Amino acid sequence: MARPDTNRSAEMDVFVRVVDLGGFTAAAKKLRVTPSGVSKLVSRLEARLGTRLVNRTTRRLQLTEEGQAFYQRAVRILADIEDAEREAGSGAAPRGHLTVNSNIPFGMLHVMPLLPRFLSQHPDITLDIVLTDTLIDLMQERADVAIRAGPLQTSRLVARKLGTSRMAVVAAPDYLARFGTPKTPADLADHRGIGWTFPRSIRGWPFRRNERIEEALPPPVARASDGEVARRLTLGGTGIARLALFHVGPDIEAGRLVPVLQGYNPGDREDIHAVYVGHAGPLPARVRAFIDFLAKHIRIGDPALRRGANGKWRVTADR
Repeated sequence: MARPDTNRSAEMDVFVRVVDLGGFTAAAKKLRVTPSGVSKLVSRLEARLGTRLVNRTTRRLQLTEEGQAFYQRAVRILADIEDAEREAGSGAAPRGHLTVNSNIPFGMLHVMPLLPRFLSQHPDITLDIVLTDTLIDLMQERADVAIRAGPLQTSRLVARKLGTSRMAVVAAPDYLARFGTPKTPADLADHRGIGWTFPRSIRGWPFRRNERIEEALPPPVARASDGEVARRLTLGGTGIARLALFHVGPDIEAGRLVPVLQGYNPGDREDIHAVYVGHAGPLPARVRAFIDFLAKHIRIGDPALRRGANGKWRVTADR
């Protein structure tokens, strides 16, 4: 436990500057103190923590694994302190820099179109937007908000639900004309699938058969890095994929993709959440403003497939 007279935020600030500027001398010049004073402060910090944070060499400064972890947390804590002070002095008006990370399909369809309106409503906020389907560590990536579909891992993150989407197994008409339409999940063994380049929590596709859930998966002919790549491969007739209706619903209604094995569809859903790091106190105003904005303007009401009397598929949803 730190002594009452230990200024931990000041220690963090000096340590972060040493890392950001690449050494003790550069940090000392920025802080207008001596390099030996900076070095002694970092040494005292290491002694208090009981671990080495940096490996000192004549050429460069190298962080240890513990030092890297401490640096990442320190950056976040200092940013929170800065936010708290700024908000206290400005009536908690949303301002500052916001980093948002979203999975690609949802980001392209639902987040990107809203950003001009959000930034126009909050002119004192600047924004970084990163689209990737790879799971990230918010602390490591320094993201304020991440948007993801599927089950949430137990963590200290806080989630705000934005919507729900069912899944469907789909293929292009051209693919089905060449390879036939699977009649049962077992038929997928003779088909060509679109897989993923990253690990998934569920290895196979779930199907309901005789009141039981079974898994089946076509051998992958191609693997995609994200949902939009998988959609485009499927549209091109490369193979069969299992994708969210919020993503491929317009393609189904336009006839560009055809649902298959709907009689075996278990009706499972993927919830879509905006997640952020929990704070002991109030959220930074910029994060709170963005979360509230998404919740207000995004409406995804559990879309479902229905087949009309004319044989065409429709996507229905309560919005």
